[in-house]
Amino acid sequence: MSGKSLYDGDGTVLRITKHGEKVLKNPSKEIDFESFASDLPELLENMWATMYHANGVGLAAPQIGLNIRLAVIDVRPDGKSERLVLLNPEILSREGSVIEEEGCLSIPGLYAKVKRHQKVRVRAMDENGKAWERTGTGLLARAFEHEVDHLEGKLFIDHLDLVRRLKVAGILKDLKKTWA
Repeated sequence: MSGKSLYDGDGTVLRITKHGEKVLKNPSKEIDFESFASDLPELLENMWATMYHANGVGLAAPQIGLNIRLAVIDVRPDGKSERLVLLNPEILSREGSVIEEEGCLSIPGLYAKVKRHQKVRVRAMDENGKAWERTGTGLLARAFEHEVDHLEGKLFIDHLDLVRRLKVAGILKDLKKTWA
């Protein structure tokens, strides 16, 4: 990683789980906000710290080893931070399609062109337990789908066709040797 981290808070940078770890392939459990509310502020600070330290735009709880339906996203529209907390997110609608290069903090060093939807509408709760809905386009739509996929036990490479998956398998084998 080069450059200064965008994070200036007090959170702890956590270890990001890597491809091949079981937690990344298991569907996550819904969060009961009331029973989880007291732990949420510290967890979110740690998730933000981890995501920004890794220069990511999104991070799902399975990527830090937690099997819960929680993700954070900050695609920094217009260069300004806009933090989104997604508790128990669900995708309500998807429109259009676009093929663009995508990567993942859990598969560092691997990028591939993935077909996603151009417009995605999501419903979730925020860090205060308040329900919200939002339609994202472009990078935000891609981030919504990517992070919700993590909560379903899917990685972006699961969207590749068989030929591209076979090509990626050899690259992954070599990359895994470099992961700490």
